[in-house]
Amino acid sequence: MALKEKVTEIAVKQAIAYLEKDPENNIEKLINWVDRFDRQGRVERHMKVIRPALTDRNSNWRKLVLRAYKDIDPEVRKTLFENFVLNATITGGNTQAANEEKYDCNVPWAILFDPTSACNKHCVGCWAAEYGNHLNLSYEEMDSIVSQGKALGTYMYLFTGGEPLIRKKDIIRLCEDHNDCVFSAFTNASLIDDAFAEEMLRVKNFVPAISIEGFEEATDARRGKGTYQDTLRAMEILRAHRLPFGISCCYTSANAEVIGSDEYFDKMIEMGAYFAWIFTYMPVGKKAVPELMATAEQREFMYHKIREFRKTKDIFTVDFWNDGEYVGGCIAGGRAYCHINANGDIEPCAFIHYSDSNIREKTLLEAYRSPLFMGYRRNQPFNKNMLRPCPVLDNPGRLTQIVEEAKAKSTDYADTESAKEYSDKCVDKAALWAPVSEKLWTGSGHEL
Repeated sequence: MALKEKVTEIAVKQAIAYLEKDPENNIEKLINWVDRFDRQGRVERHMKVIRPALTDRNSNWRKLVLRAYKDIDPEVRKTLFENFVLNATITGGNTQAANEEKYDCNVPWAILFDPTSACNKHCVGCWAAEYGNHLNLSYEEMDSIVSQGKALGTYMYLFTGGEPLIRKKDIIRLCEDHNDCVFSAFTNASLIDDAFAEEMLRVKNFVPAISIEGFEEATDARRGKGTYQDTLRAMEILRAHRLPFGISCCYTSANAEVIGSDEYFDKMIEMGAYFAWIFTYMPVGKKAVPELMATAEQREFMYHKIREFRKTKDIFTVDFWNDGEYVGGCIAGGRAYCHINANGDIEPCAFIHYSDSNIREKTLLEAYRSPLFMGYRRNQPFNKNMLRPCPVLDNPGRLTQIVEEAKAKSTDYADTESAKEYSDKCVDKAALWAPVSEKLWTGSGHEL
């Protein structure tokens, strides 16, 4: 470790320890410290938002931070903060930037990968059903993904699937072997029990994101009878063990009004959730249900509700489509993240099932420099209106061009679908969203 990085590590750990002593009164002092420490201005833009939110003693954001200090196991909290702030963001961010410049390619902040295609649920409209239960990454392959990623500056890893906790022993082993990383999983939570919670307490660097579709009727309608109660039971177990968790919500034409309701978010906060990842339904695969795609009116509804919740509720919320204005549009293709499926195919996005690279044949760096990923890099952002970030849902045809030029193949193994077939399902929705998003974009003071 270079001297500069060592000094940074010591300073960050001292700052975290300082906050631990008296979080109520030391938040402001720590924010001032960050301003002085950020000599390269990497977090300056973020601090402009964070400073007023955390220094206001009545703000929901301050309440969220203090809730974390009250309810999360201290050693878990310390490990996660160090790994996230120091490794994933500061030193990892510097390494990512250096490698992007060196290799002229995107290097992601986070990597999603699927330990298995197997799942114990059969959710309506889910693409995982097409994969069946026979695809798996070996432990050695998963370990290699993380090791290669860390060498390039990536310390944030999320498991998708399938149901990733079918491989929970291997997931815990990865957490042990890479205790400098943050790991998370999009999970239906049915496999979370007391024994697994004890393992989470032991490794300290794993945070589940529990998939839930609203209240009982909506959740069970899509994921199967009894799923909602199983989910609440898992939340109770995690809370009893003082472990942090969040929720993952896919809003559709059938549940958008529930997902965006005060009652639902208040219930999730009551259950102990610290964050909410919000997705909109994408018609991936030939067995998709396009009727579940949200309408333009529902997407606008979610746009307003999520922004309202950020001002009023003590939960960290991200809407991966409607928040394009904050991150410069599409973050896929390695710009901020990428996805590796259970067959080892390296894809630009969890919702883009096309690839020209496989981890069994190429390194991560080779994949980032492949025609498919470089096509993303050259074309991002896909629209001047950052509320139309997606090359499929919002700009049909853009993905088709990139896939065809890269000669990428479909990774849907049971019933392959061309990029054009996939994009064509989004044409009508894109046309209806365009004028709504333009009104929202220009109404926020942006130009087209």
